Amino acid sequence: SGPKSRRVENRLAGMDCNPYLGIAASLACGYLGLTQQKDPLPEFKGDAYVGEGDIPQVLGEALDLFEQATDLHEVLGPDFARVYSIVKRAEYEEFLQVISPWEREHLLMNV
Repeated sequence: SGPKSRRVENRLAGMDCNPYLGIAASLACGYLGLTQQKDPLPEFKGDAYVGEGDIPQVLGEALDLFEQATDLHEVLGPDFARVYSIVKRAEYEEFLQVISPWEREHLLMNV
């Protein structure tokens, strides 16, 4: 395709992702790829949620990776990255404390 029709798509962000943060993170990762002279991966076709890959399946794993990405923190801002990580980790820990309807129905009745 010609230069006018080139684009980058990121369809992995969840519905709960702040769109501005999602765009900023995508641009930051692109910038880091350029400055670190990394070759892009080939185009992915198919369902990324069921495909083989290294995308974390749970928020805790994603936060662990984010906390290790110091180069990304420098682009997004170290203070923002620290506060974002603290807030999301607290939300995740709170989420883990919730007993779901499935747990109430199946585990209480079968234990």
